[in-house]
Amino acid sequence: MEDSFDDDCFAIRQAARYVSQIYDRHLASVGLTITQFSLLSRLERLGPLTMKQLAEIMHMQRTTLVRTIQPLRRNGLVVSSAPETDARALSISLTSEGAARLEAGWAHWRAAQAEVEHQFGGQRARALRGELFAVTSQV
Repeated sequence: MEDSFDDDCFAIRQAARYVSQIYDRHLASVGLTITQFSLLSRLERLGPLTMKQLAEIMHMQRTTLVRTIQPLRRNGLVVSSAPETDARALSISLTSEGAARLEAGWAHWRAAQAEVEHQFGGQRARALRGELFAVTSQV
C-alpha cells in the first residue's frame, strides 16, 4: 500500500484550500472570493474574453466558470454579450462597477499575499509559484 503522504494531488489541493481560505478571508471585505478577484483582474488586464478563452486562461471547466460568473453578473461587476452572428461566442466584460470593486480589492489581496509569504517565506513562495505556473503551462 502506498503511503498517503506521497499523494501529490492531495498535498497540492490541501495547500490550495488553505491558501484560498486566507485570500477569501481578506477579500470578503469587498464581497469577492479569490476566484472572482482573479477573474476580474484577468478581464481588466486582457479586456473582454469569450467564455472559452476565459476558461482556458483560468484552467477552469466551463460549468465552474459559469458558477463563478453568475454572482458577478448579478452584482453588475461583469456583463455578457453575444454577437448576433454567433450566440455561442458569449463575451464577458468588466463593468465600471467591477473595475471599482477590483481596485478596492487590491489592498486586501496584497494583505493576503503578505500573510502567505510571511507564513511560508517570500523566497519559497516565489519559487513555489514559479513551479506551479510551470505545471499549468505544460498542459
